[in-house]
Amino acid sequence: MATVIEQAHPPFRNEAVRSFADPQERAAQAAAIERFLSESERRYPIVIGAERLTPEPAVASLSPADPSRHAGWYYEATPQLADRAVAEAERAFSSWSRVPWRERADLLFRAAAALRARKDDFNAAMIVEVGKPWVEADADTAEAIDFLEFYAREALRLGGAQPIVPSPLPEENWLEYIPLGVGAILPPWNFPLAIMAGMTTAAIVTGNTVVLKPSPDATVIAARFADLLFELGLTHGVVNFVPGGAEVGERLVEHPRTRFVSFTGSMAVGLHINAVAAKPRDGQLWIKRVVAEMGGKDAVVVAADADLDAAAEAIVASAFGFQGQKCSAASRAIVEEPVYDALKAKVLERMAKLELGDPAESASVSIGPVVNERAYHRIQKAIARGVEEGGHVIAGGKAAERKGYFIQPTIVENVAPEKTLAQEEIFGPVAAFIKARDFDHALEIANGTKYGLTGALFSSDPAKLQRAAREFHVGNLYLNRKCTGALVGVHPFGGFNMSGTDSKAGGHDYLLLFVQAKSVARQR
Repeated sequence: MATVIEQAHPPFRNEAVRSFADPQERAAQAAAIERFLSESERRYPIVIGAERLTPEPAVASLSPADPSRHAGWYYEATPQLADRAVAEAERAFSSWSRVPWRERADLLFRAAAALRARKDDFNAAMIVEVGKPWVEADADTAEAIDFLEFYAREALRLGGAQPIVPSPLPEENWLEYIPLGVGAILPPWNFPLAIMAGMTTAAIVTGNTVVLKPSPDATVIAARFADLLFELGLTHGVVNFVPGGAEVGERLVEHPRTRFVSFTGSMAVGLHINAVAAKPRDGQLWIKRVVAEMGGKDAVVVAADADLDAAAEAIVASAFGFQGQKCSAASRAIVEEPVYDALKAKVLERMAKLELGDPAESASVSIGPVVNERAYHRIQKAIARGVEEGGHVIAGGKAAERKGYFIQPTIVENVAPEKTLAQEEIFGPVAAFIKARDFDHALEIANGTKYGLTGALFSSDPAKLQRAAREFHVGNLYLNRKCTGALVGVHPFGGFNMSGTDSKAGGHDYLLLFVQAKSVARQR
């Protein structure tokens, strides 16, 4: 590790997201995409400690906009290699856990600076590997930088003196936070840089060591971020990079020497992880901690007194940004009956201006592909199911005629609140429009799912806004704005009910999930 630079850090500020209106910024990003495509045959090894392993055959990471195009190649680990990675992480923990907090924080500050200098290159990886439009990719990279900067400052705070009540006894007392041990990091593909980097660095800055198993749909992005950490001199074994399938993830979750699991993904997988982690194995000395963010069925509620233009803008942005592949996406628009038709017309007008295409080809593309063939078929089946259950497609509803996995932005109306499109997470560019009799009915529908992640209310009535703040049961509520786009530090992110453990990523409580508090008393 490099020598820690002793300096005061300025207060945290969110990284700006670019619009690419500047011709120079557009040219630089286009050049980065070309560079990334020129490296499409690059191979990314498994990394366990100091070893770089390449067990053949290599697996191609395909671009969803054009499956004949590669984002790169990677190698799949086995459960046996997962065991080796856990052992290596445990070996590294004995020394890494004793590295001073300030030195670990300095790694994150330096990683943030390196990532900031390589924004276009990391954007390019996301544009090609998962089909993110340019602005969405830039927001992802900015959020990753924010996580690094924010968690570094939080580490400095947790590593300092903690406030306790003075003792009436003749003794000295203090409380300190110590790391947990080895963690399994299981990030998603939809925020392939930001969430992956945030989960990984929150664990290591607090003194833990990890085995990082990225999503198979975003392995190259994760490999490049791991390489960035290694370039900065990260101690061998602190982060072990182990791509693989479900059996590798299962082994990491059940392994008796993993102390915690950090997961972002579907409700079904999250509940399975929670159940597996809860069962102690031979040689396990602890109750495993599970940090899980598991998705949502988020709603934008539009009251009769709302600004309909603002609501329409928010619905289109929230429902179709990154093709609706966000756990925070607005998959339900719940609209009071008197303004339903007017609001719908405004939404359809704005949807008509969305440009569908390959994000690698143009900055103007706002709708790219869904992530893979499985998602492509699943989303089409969900739309068909919605129609079978009485829904009516008023926009989109079909696969776009392109060689990649493209689906038109879709609105289905006449959706009953208890039916599939109003209850199940679709994770695609599909929004259910639901008519509410009045505000009471709208809130009832909004709260009528097993999820509780994000939600939004548009109203000009302060009483309705206050009531929503009390009764709209979600972890992240937005009043008169869209329900996506949480900012690190500003909107700590995590949901209620089946949306997860309300872990509040990007908040002042988050790092506490990766430490345990130790109280020490010394008699004078």
